[in-house]
Amino acid sequence: MKADITSLVAQFPNARIAFLVFRDLAIPAERSLALDAEIAAEEQVTRGKYELDSVGKIPEIQVWRQAYKGFGIKSTSYRSSVERHLRNVLRERDLARINPFVDAYNFMSVKHLLPAGADDLGCVEGDIAFRISREGDSFIPLGGEDGVEDPPKPGEVVYADSGKVLCRRWNWYQDARSAVSSDTKNVVLTVQAGEVGDLDAAARETCAVITRECGGQAAFVVASRDVPVCILPLV
Repeated sequence: MKADITSLVAQFPNARIAFLVFRDLAIPAERSLALDAEIAAEEQVTRGKYELDSVGKIPEIQVWRQAYKGFGIKSTSYRSSVERHLRNVLRERDLARINPFVDAYNFMSVKHLLPAGADDLGCVEGDIAFRISREGDSFIPLGGEDGVEDPPKPGEVVYADSGKVLCRRWNWYQDARSAVSSDTKNVVLTVQAGEVGDLDAAARETCAVITRECGGQAAFVVASRDVPVCILPLV
C-alpha cells in the first residue's frame, strides 16, 4: 500500500506526514491505570503551560490556521483537530474516553501539539493520499446521520483512500466508515506537521504508548516534499 502527498506538498511544501501502521492489535475495553494517569498528568501540564485566550499565538497552532487559510477556510468555524483538543483541555474538559487506542493517540496529539487521526485498515480501500478534493468525493461524517453524505468543498485538502475521503479539511473531521473500534486489529494512523514540531519524536512515542497499551507491532514512515510517496510498513 502506498501513501502519497505529492499534490499536497505542491501547495504546502513544508507539510510532513508520518504514517504509523499497527498490526495484530488487541484493544482493551478500558484504559489502563497507567494510561489514565499519564493522560491526567498531561492535561494538568497543558493547563499550566497555555492559556485559552492565547491559543492562537502558539506556533504549532498558528501553522494549522495558516494552512486552513491556504485552502480557503477564512474563519475559525473549522479548527484543526489538535486545536480542538487543546481548547477542550484548557476549558477544564478531560480528553474524551473513546477506546484506549484512540485515547492514546489523542493524548499524544496534545502532548506534541500535532494533529493525529487513525483509520481501521480493514476499511481502507487501495492506496491513501493527502490531496486536493475532487468532484464526486464521498464523505459520511462520523457521528452524523447514518449514510448521509457531506462531500468536501472544491479546493479543500482531504485525506482519502481510493473509494472515499477518510478525513475532511486536512485533519478536521473523520469519515464514519473507517473509525477505529475495540474490534479493530490493524490501523493506519497519521501524525501531521508543518514547519514546526518534532514529528519523528511524536511518531516514535505514539508507537511505543499504543503497543504498550494494545499490543501488536508498529512501524512508521514519513512523507515530505523530498519523499512524497512512501510504501507503508507492515502492510
